[in-house]
Amino acid sequence: MSDTMPFAYLRPLADPDHLPALHPDYAHRRPAQGLGDLDPPPRILLLYGSLRERSYSRLVVEESARLLQFFGCETRIFDPRDLPLPDQVAGDDHPAVHELRAHSLWSEGQIWCSPERHGQITGIMKAQVDHLPLAYKGLRPTQGRTLAVMQVSAGSQSFNSINTLRVLGRWMRMFTIPNQSSVAKAYEEFDEAGRMKPSPYYDRIVDVVEELVRFTALLRPHADQLVDRYSERKDRNEPVATHVEKAGLATSV
Repeated sequence: MSDTMPFAYLRPLADPDHLPALHPDYAHRRPAQGLGDLDPPPRILLLYGSLRERSYSRLVVEESARLLQFFGCETRIFDPRDLPLPDQVAGDDHPAVHELRAHSLWSEGQIWCSPERHGQITGIMKAQVDHLPLAYKGLRPTQGRTLAVMQVSAGSQSFNSINTLRVLGRWMRMFTIPNQSSVAKAYEEFDEAGRMKPSPYYDRIVDVVEELVRFTALLRPHADQLVDRYSERKDRNEPVATHVEKAGLATSV
């Protein structure tokens, strides 16, 4: 799927430049300045884990996307509404699955935000991750990308979902940043328009997004080298040493 083709499963972002809870005097417009090349803008994919009309995980993701754009990134929010269950469709041959994988391949970093339900991430969240194979047509949809994890809770603050998301990120060979966000009693943290109110929870989301931008820029020039593995070179029958290098080694002994 080409980046120039229209996408059917991207969620539009309303009021991308409106950040009522942010105090711009304290925000770096380019938090990764000096850490790496910022041209083209870092590409961040955002996934959320609830299909409710007023989904707080989606609202957190939308606030994060606005902040990412404020910090100079390009964003895409995947809408999982039509995503089938893993193995429900033979060969995963479904347009939503194809598009999710295309967005993941496009991305350099990701944000995953899930509600906590029965002490764990939701099935919607897990299904999205399960549709992202470690290897896909010779490509790696997640390997080497940065990841920030967040969760929302209906009750008191908890970290069960983000702990699970960290395990999944490690399994998917992603670089999960140290900071994280857990929003307790999320129904109290948003106004009628679905915008997050000023609070320490919002400030933590700003911290997480800033850190994700920094780590993405920092790792960007080294992405290929960081995921270069002996076992995979061996499977591809791809020796690292050329004849010239071998000759140099031989003459230097």
